[in-house]
Amino acid sequence: MDKINGWRSKVFVWIGLPVIAAIGLMLGATDLAPAWEAKNGGGTSGTFTAVNEECGRRNCEWHGDFVATEGGAKRADVILYDAPDGLSQGSTAPARDTGARKGVFSTTGGSTYLLVTGLTVAGLAAAVAWVVIIVRMIRRRRQPAEPPAPPASFAPSR
Repeated sequence: MDKINGWRSKVFVWIGLPVIAAIGLMLGATDLAPAWEAKNGGGTSGTFTAVNEECGRRNCEWHGDFVATEGGAKRADVILYDAPDGLSQGSTAPARDTGARKGVFSTTGGSTYLLVTGLTVAGLAAAVAWVVIIVRMIRRRRQPAEPPAPPASFAPSR
């Protein structure tokens, strides 16, 4: 991107990229390690009890309580990521707590780890692109303007 012109480009560079970076890094990076740990079978095993289901435009998520199998540690009002089909209010599902800020992960597996990874990568890419654009703009402004080159002569030299 040699030149940033047009109001759409400026809005994207000065507002869009920082917002994408902030959302991707804040929301994705905090749950990246817990999502991958759950995918690999880590964390504390326990049971999730479904309390209520909240649905948005594209998906639904179950909220409920998690109780660890060993030690009985409890987390109230958490989300069950990758909830199994057929879950209903009051039913239970095996889950694992890996320290995600808002929830626990179903042991049946799912694709939350891919979503969190994609969000983090997008945030990181937006942050890097924004920094590169700013550095290039600063460097260009610091360079003295070059005088125009003399027109090329097509006369044969002697």
